Amino acid sequence: MTRAGERTAPGWNVDAQTAVLGDVVIHASPTDPRAQPMFDDLVVEYGRRYAEIIGPGDLEAELTRYPPEHFAPPDGVFLLLLRGSETIGGGGFMRHDDHTAELKRIWTHNGYRRQGLARRVVEALEIEAAQAGYRRVCLSTGFRQPEAVALYLALGYQPLFDLDGDWQAIFSLPFEKHLTGKEASA
Repeated sequence: MTRAGERTAPGWNVDAQTAVLGDVVIHASPTDPRAQPMFDDLVVEYGRRYAEIIGPGDLEAELTRYPPEHFAPPDGVFLLLLRGSETIGGGGFMRHDDHTAELKRIWTHNGYRRQGLARRVVEALEIEAAQAGYRRVCLSTGFRQPEAVALYLALGYQPLFDLDGDWQAIFSLPFEKHLTGKEASA
């Protein structure tokens, strides 16, 4: 549920499913208490996938290595997807360079996957990035997240690695997408 004075993300398209379910994307901060379920779940999720490679302390350090200010305007944005008062998705971007925003922490609550929510979060972030003047977005995902790779490819991201190569040897799989300008007018 949004709070008094909170802004929803521009370009957030309210379709029939969204209207019925009451989903809303809001501007927030990584320090917003409503973001905590996201970070707690990311620690569990990454721990499950990468436990023998990355220790628990390293996972938490990775999730907090960027100061919250990196995700604040004018250089960044942090969004939460809420269904009622429950946080069901989120993510943010920060400045990578003068023309590029780097998407970080794209997440969907485990109980709400396969509903297109991550796509909605990424699309909302792309709109925000274009409106902030960025012409390109980049991101990376882990080698044990094939569903994320499929999402980014479906959204038009170009892999900056060999899709047929050894993903584990690459470890962090980078992508980029050039924004067309239509995102800014959404």
